[in-house]
Formats: sequence, C-alpha cells, structure tokens
Amino acid sequence: MSSPELEIQNLTVSFSTTKGKLIAVNGISFHLNPGETLALVGESGCGKTVSALSILRLLPEPPAEILSGKIIFDGQDLLSLRAKVLQDLRGHSISMIFQDPTTSLNPVLTVGEQIAETLLRHTAMNRREALQKSADLLSRVELPSPKEKLQYYPHQLSGGMRQRVMIAMALACSPRVLIADEPTTALDVLIQAQILELLRSLKKETSILIITHDLGVVAEIAQRVLVMYAGEIVESGPAKALLKNPFHPYTKGLIASIPKLGTKKRPGARLEEIPGNVPSLDQRPSGCPFHPRCSWAMEICKTQNPQLRMIEAQRQVSCHLEPGSL
Repeated sequence: MSSPELEIQNLTVSFSTTKGKLIAVNGISFHLNPGETLALVGESGCGKTVSALSILRLLPEPPAEILSGKIIFDGQDLLSLRAKVLQDLRGHSISMIFQDPTTSLNPVLTVGEQIAETLLRHTAMNRREALQKSADLLSRVELPSPKEKLQYYPHQLSGGMRQRVMIAMALACSPRVLIADEPTTALDVLIQAQILELLRSLKKETSILIITHDLGVVAEIAQRVLVMYAGEIVESGPAKALLKNPFHPYTKGLIASIPKLGTKKRPGARLEEIPGNVPSLDQRPSGCPFHPRCSWAMEICKTQNPQLRMIEAQRQVSCHLEPGSL
C-alpha cells in the first residue's frame, strides 16, 4: 500500500484571548491517500477551517498557536519548515481554494494578473506565457470567453465565476494536494454540480481534502469522511458505509437533518434537527463535548471523553455507546 500523500499527527491548535488560551483543534490525526478525496464535515465552529489553515500555516500567529503535532508531506514536517521554504510550497505542491472568493480575490487586480502571479512565482514562465496559461486554466474550469475574462476584475464576475477563478488559481501549478474549503457554498444547484464534477475530474492527478457541512456534497465526491465536533474527530470511515450506518450520535443527527425527497410531512412539521449549538471555545463541557446535545447520553459521558477507537475495518468512532445501539 502506498504511503499517505499528507499525514496529520496529533494536531492541537489554540487561540490566545482575553479569557486565556482556548483550544480550537484538540489532538486530531488523519491522513490523505494519493488520488483520494477526503471530506472533513461538521457544523460551523467545529474546527474544520482552522485545521485546514494550519496545514499551510496560514493562521495568524499570534493569536493562533500550534501547541503540538506534525504535518508530514513529502517526508518532511511542514511545521518545522522555514518561512521561505513554506512559501515555495504554498500554491505549488499544496494549494487551497478558500471559502469566500469575494474576500479572497484582490479587488484592484484583474483576474489574469492574479492567476499569472501564481505562475510567475512558482515557474520559469515569462509574463506572456503566464497569461496564456491563465487563459488555458480558465478554459479548463469552463469559464466562457477565457481570454476576455482575463481582463475582468472580480466584481465583474458572478459568484460561480469567481469560484472557478479560485479553482483555476489553485490548479495553476498542478498541486499534489488540493484543500477545498466549502467550495460550493452560496452557489446555485447547477453551478454546485458543475464545480463538483470539476473536482471529481481531478482525482487522478490530485489528492483532495474537501471541507464541507453539506453531506450531499460528501455523497457525491468523497471516498472517506472525517466527522468533526468541537475540535475533535468523532467518527471516520468510508463515505458510503458511514452515511448508510453512522456509529456516532452526532453523525446520525447530521444525516437525519437532511431533507429527503418523497417524504411526506404534515403541514407545519419541522425538519429534524440537533438541539442546541456547538459549544464556544470557552464553554467546552466536561466529558464528551457532544453530551449536552445527545439523546443517548449516559452518566459516563458527562465525565469521561471517549477516545477514538477502531470499530471495524476503516471505521473509527469516539463514543461510549457500542456500535449498532443507536
């Protein structure tokens, strides 16, 4: 079996606040295999984006601080690299599609200038070659009239077009790892489908870590899933098996909250939901962090946080309940 393309070991990230040092990511470990699409899912505030930004050291330090862990890529720990080496790696070997293209793209530079900047930074291309390559990239992400669009500023493009520009920038140097943070958020259904099809077409050449709260996206594109809650991974496994038979109450709640076509509900009936909210960093409960919202919580859940354990081949869960008891 080939070694992982990317491996995260015991990553813990905190933020310094007026209330002290608060843990946002609490000792998570996972790996991304070559050619795999791995989904990191959970509600907003679970630590998904913080985990992803930590991989490329894109969190402002301070207030952020990586307290422990290793991020292994190409035989080296990214957390130990000098700033210059890390800058050479960002956008070249590991790229990221950020959550909001409106705030991620520079409003005073044209689309062509922004894509070409990546190519000029990481390749030996001259400006003319970089702009030609930029047009080719826009064509690859199916943006109409790509040469014309090079002259556009971000505000002249729709949300779906801006997202395609972000993907083109991320793919400019043919990265080995692509981190996609909520790449389909705020897009209409047709554009979502086109973006997902584009990401699916990259699997042979790129390993993808996709961050989402949309389990429909997970079912469409991912081979494996990591479910995250309150800064911890609470369940992991192959996408089909996990979505069909979740072992953790939180995963079960996420799946149950998805509207289902063909299901009749009485007038005025509400969709199923998980009661309560993800705890804020300064109000983390004792024991299992999910127990205040869990319908199956036991006394032990209030005092002891269960460890992530292997249940069956490729399935892990962090819960005091026995699998199959939900």
